[in-house]
Amino acid sequence: MVRLDGRGLDKLRKVTITRNYIKYPEGSCLIELGNTKVICTASVEETVPPFLRGSGTGWVTAEYGMLPRSCGSRISRGKDSGRTYEIQRLIGRSLRSVTEMKQIGERTIWIDCDVIQGDGGTRTASITGSFIALVDALQKLKKDGKIDRVPIKNYIAATSVGVLNGDMLLDLCYEEDSKAEVDMNVIMVDSGEFIEIQGTAERKPFSKDKMDTMLDLAKKGIEELFSIQRRLVGDILL
Repeated sequence: MVRLDGRGLDKLRKVTITRNYIKYPEGSCLIELGNTKVICTASVEETVPPFLRGSGTGWVTAEYGMLPRSCGSRISRGKDSGRTYEIQRLIGRSLRSVTEMKQIGERTIWIDCDVIQGDGGTRTASITGSFIALVDALQKLKKDGKIDRVPIKNYIAATSVGVLNGDMLLDLCYEEDSKAEVDMNVIMVDSGEFIEIQGTAERKPFSKDKMDTMLDLAKKGIEELFSIQRRLVGDILL
């Protein structure tokens, strides 16, 4: 099978992450995953939700949205769908899983993911890019003397895998994803453990052996994303 952009079945699209893309947030980046482009920002608020007040524990949460013409047809503003809520909850809980909340203090870090161009993989790009924005925000808190260290336990990144015309593909673009027989989003930490696996058979069931092969393919791609993240933020876990 020849893919639309000519890359191999087991290859990621070209990944570019530009840090400090927005002037005002404590952390920000633009992540480009092929033709998918997402702006990720991290904003610090000196408050927490009511259920955490007085606990000494912080919070990380996320919002996600797509610009009206970020994809093939216009999306109306102000009409958040169930998909939107599902994705922003996914981003938030993924980042919380690698953050030591007690070390943040009673602060909220808002992660905003704005898709300016979508061509498949917007949720996986959002998670991978948001990690960079979150780390930069935490590094600023440390620089300002508000926390003692960057309270991150693991790197975290995400990618998609799928089956199209019987072939197993890594990092699907929209046209591949829309026709896939199996579509799976995989979120991992650099210890090799999984945060979340979202897999769906669109036409016929798939076997455990096929699922294991897809997870191995996703792991290969995610390890490449970890290498990109490390080059950007350094050895923050040391």
